[in-house]
Amino acid sequence: MRARLWTYALAFICAVGLPALAQEAPGPAVLVADTVFLDGKSRLVAEGRVEALYGETRIIAERIVYDRSTEQLSIEGPIRIEQGDNTTVLADSAEMDPSFQNALLKGARVVLDQQVQLAAYQMNRVNGRYSQLYKAAVTSCSICNSNEPPLWQIRARRVVHDQAEKQLYFEGAQLRVKDIPVFYFPYLRLPDPTLKRASGFLIPSFSSSSILGTGIRVPYFIRMGDHKDLTLTPYLSNKTRTLEFAYRQAFSKGDVAFSGAISRDDELPGETRAYLFADGAFDLGNDFKLAFDLEVVRDKTYLVDYKYSDKDRLDSEIALTRTKRHSFTRAALTGYYTLRENEANSTIPSLIGDFEHERRFFPRGLGGELRMNAGLHSHYRYSSLDTDSADDDSIVDGRDVTRLSAEVSWRRQWTFAQGLQASAMLGVRADQFSTAQDASLPASTSEVTPMAALTLRYPFQKRSKTGARHILEPVVQFGWVGGDNPDVANDESTRVEFDEGNLLSLSHFPEADRQERGAMLAYGMSWTRQGLKGWESNLTFGQVLREETQVDFSQTSGLSGRHSDVLLAGQIRSSEGLSFTGRALFDTDLDLSKAEARASYQQQRYGVGASYVWLGADAAEDRAATVAELSLDGLYRFNRHWTGTANMRYDVTAEEAAEAGIGLQYRNECVRVDLSLSRRFTSSTILSPSTDMSLTVGLLGFNAGTRDASYARQCRD
Repeated sequence: MRARLWTYALAFICAVGLPALAQEAPGPAVLVADTVFLDGKSRLVAEGRVEALYGETRIIAERIVYDRSTEQLSIEGPIRIEQGDNTTVLADSAEMDPSFQNALLKGARVVLDQQVQLAAYQMNRVNGRYSQLYKAAVTSCSICNSNEPPLWQIRARRVVHDQAEKQLYFEGAQLRVKDIPVFYFPYLRLPDPTLKRASGFLIPSFSSSSILGTGIRVPYFIRMGDHKDLTLTPYLSNKTRTLEFAYRQAFSKGDVAFSGAISRDDELPGETRAYLFADGAFDLGNDFKLAFDLEVVRDKTYLVDYKYSDKDRLDSEIALTRTKRHSFTRAALTGYYTLRENEANSTIPSLIGDFEHERRFFPRGLGGELRMNAGLHSHYRYSSLDTDSADDDSIVDGRDVTRLSAEVSWRRQWTFAQGLQASAMLGVRADQFSTAQDASLPASTSEVTPMAALTLRYPFQKRSKTGARHILEPVVQFGWVGGDNPDVANDESTRVEFDEGNLLSLSHFPEADRQERGAMLAYGMSWTRQGLKGWESNLTFGQVLREETQVDFSQTSGLSGRHSDVLLAGQIRSSEGLSFTGRALFDTDLDLSKAEARASYQQQRYGVGASYVWLGADAAEDRAATVAELSLDGLYRFNRHWTGTANMRYDVTAEEAAEAGIGLQYRNECVRVDLSLSRRFTSSTILSPSTDMSLTVGLLGFNAGTRDASYARQCRD
């Protein structure tokens, strides 16, 4: 029956012309109904499950009457009008022109992006762009019972929705919570939820701090075009007056971002406190990349007091890199600024320049891979002293070092019939050191370092009766490094890490101012298990044996003496959310030198994690006593709307908490409330213990991308 009425409707449309539709429609108009008939010569009546289709507009109603003489549509409801994927209009009755450019709707309700609902006694549609709603109520909360008010709503004398600019304008607006007026706004503007970026106020937050007092942050977002924006956030409390800012700009081949703040507070009366962080990256073409970051602050405690960052050394860098299939080039200039109370910026390497270029070749006659590397490094101290200060035990001097390096190495791998894998490396390295402002060291020295290594691996594979796959791989490396360490300062290799990633390295020092010398043997074994149900585990152990003792390694590095500590590392992962990673170094008496471990268990509703770090006392690494620290963190979603978080950092050595915090969040489809409480227990000559509390209340629905169905209330709840 409905199929035949398609034909009747289309025949009438062709006969009467529907001039307004024919002139402006992006395509033909279509009318479908259970019953379609002519009332006189100019009226078309459609009744029973009526659908009218025009471009992206779809109208569903009980009855539609089109009068050709007045070019008006009279529609009886309930009416449902769908405009694309983002706008739905519900109404009791409507009068409109055939193109829906102008209309009058009674008992109207507009739903934007399935989030924001606008209900009004009357809505006027003007020029296909504006929707004017009178005596309107706006909310993004689910309404299950018409007799029960939503959690929050905005009542207004008049609301105008500008569909082109995607803005909502309110006149005589009241913010109501459970129908109780809370705020009054003579005029108010909000973006509709389909607009990704619009100027206006963002969610404010309230905070209370033992250092900064009780205050409020009110961010204001300024859209400066399609590719740049600025956010200004005044932060006012009884102890501080602060302006925070964040600027972003995107270019055709890169982007930049700046964030910072400027403050006047009671912590440092009469002084202006400020910081600035910036970063950016650009594609310069021909595979060249330019990246930079900037970190500056006016005093040492500003970042921690305001919780902007917990870094105790700031680094600023500009770097140019080029990466190709067989070559890599990098040039960088880095500046450091220390915030540590026991360090002086004049005596640390504050300005560092680096250049390196590496290229690889594949000679046919020789086989394997030939690598050639050249580099230049220089670090500069602002101090002009050429001797160590006798005032205290810290290093106070102005030593500056420049190093020029070049290296050539040949590498090749073989796989034999029984699965034995062998790899060989031959190379030579040359370093030229220039030292300034150090009376105890020569101004210039050089060193040539030949090196060779042979590595053997013999992997085994087995599949158990349960289907699990086991891979066992023993490995051994015979290595030799010639030459002697030159008489230069150890500025770059003061901290050494020994782990499964560098077990087979000929030098475990991070830079070339120190090298391991003589013959050495490294051996180890790794075992990997891959289960059918998603379980995967890995265990690695290894050790390095040397012909000569390496005196430049610290006691807890795990590499001092002729025999290194035994390295033990493992990982466990499962598809059910369990994860464990651990690493430890044991000496020959099985005493622990260093250890770290991280375990976590993640599920849909909850997650817990724990981290543990143990570092033995080592004066060479500026640790007068053992450091042991335990960190715990967790999240639990109690139900659809409530989520709790907790974290703690505990100093095991001192047997006291270092930091602790808890958080509670309530969220549904239209509101988010975040409450957090944190405490820092540690103190120093420049830092004091502090307690911070923060409260943020956000009305959801007016921001693009804020919808999360898992939090939305259900009418049956």
